[in-house]
Amino acid sequence: MGPPPARPVPALHELGLSSERPLVVVDVDEVLGLFMQGFGAFLESRGLEFRVDRFALFQNIYRPGETQHLPVEDGQRLFDEFFRTGCGEIEPTPGAVEALQRLSRRAEILILSNAPADAEQLRADWLKRHGLPHPLILNTGPKGPITAALVRQTRGASAFVDDLLSNLDSVAEHAPDTATFQHVADERLRGLAPTSPRHVRIDDWAELAEAIEGAIAAVRPSRG
Repeated sequence: MGPPPARPVPALHELGLSSERPLVVVDVDEVLGLFMQGFGAFLESRGLEFRVDRFALFQNIYRPGETQHLPVEDGQRLFDEFFRTGCGEIEPTPGAVEALQRLSRRAEILILSNAPADAEQLRADWLKRHGLPHPLILNTGPKGPITAALVRQTRGASAFVDDLLSNLDSVAEHAPDTATFQHVADERLRGLAPTSPRHVRIDDWAELAEAIEGAIAAVRPSRG
């Protein structure tokens, strides 16, 4: 079943969530927020270019006029700096706020983000500022183990939304009763993002909310 979650998993009631309602677990970057757009602006402010020509991050960072991307370790340093200082400035994905407000009438919403610990306060403030006052958990690595530990606590159905196939596959492996949905917010990335018939791919939040509602209205699973 793979390694356990890197951090202790909180109880749903400690997060202010009910175990009697469905649970929807949602990613932030390229799902609720336009991360690549914000990171690109941050890089431009430092005299760099962010060329979205592949579904990657560090391999898309260039010095102007150069054909070889910046060394990955330099990209990682800039990534960490952005999360420390600028991740609270990204724009919400069109339709995301309204969709989660709609879903919150039928389910508990939990935000699960793979981000450095330094970003926790900025990210929590960003969510609240945009009308998304849902509990936030920061994670590292595949999201399947922690999602499985969370959904085991609920008696309702569950759904998971992410842009990355690796996280979706991880959740499908560790929490197979959870409906998995892929959403890629940045239009520049949509044609580049790997996808799989294993997961429902919907890039419009209004349609996605409707599909999630259908999934969590299904027969309540047995948690054992």
